[in-house]
Amino acid sequence: MKYLKKVGTFVASGAIAGALVLVPTYLAIMLLLKVAGSLRAFVRPLASLLPTWLPAEHILSILLVLFICFLIGMAVRTPVGDSMRDWLEKSVLEKIPGYSVLRSLTRQLADNSDEKAWKPALVELEDALVPAFVIEELEDGQFTVFVPSVPTPLAGAIYILGAERVHRVNVHFTHAVRIVSRWGAGAGELVTAMKAGTRQEHPRVTHEER
Repeated sequence: MKYLKKVGTFVASGAIAGALVLVPTYLAIMLLLKVAGSLRAFVRPLASLLPTWLPAEHILSILLVLFICFLIGMAVRTPVGDSMRDWLEKSVLEKIPGYSVLRSLTRQLADNSDEKAWKPALVELEDALVPAFVIEELEDGQFTVFVPSVPTPLAGAIYILGAERVHRVNVHFTHAVRIVSRWGAGAGELVTAMKAGTRQEHPRVTHEER
């Protein structure tokens, strides 16, 4: 009975993790196709100039949508656009369940150095070091950490731990996710990175310095 419960939990966590990736991707593709379909009338005159065997309306409408996305992406990089994006996120998007998590993951995957959440770490749980991600630092100095389950990095448990039990590692986010998804293969690199960080924080005193 206990074995069946573990199997059920494993299957459920895997399904949830897959849904968190699949559903936003599916919705984004459907929205892209929907908008592209509504723009077909605008590109029809240009499409008529191309060979009839080419699905020009579909191709040009999708390219137009991608171009609009590019313009919006460039606009939000300006001070005014950045302010509008922040207002939209705080007023609307952050109220959507799961949006903040997906935004943080997207920024991490894009190697956004300004993103402070989801930093790889090794945390002390009982007598073991466990791969985890630092979500935030609390006002009292403790850390909120997410410990992923294997092999589904997007499912796991949340812990609040003291700073002495949280060891950040200088490893890229995607590499840490890959280690978890591979059942811990390569976890030795996390330990090596942790020890290297400890040596930097507490450098050895040479005889000359004494």
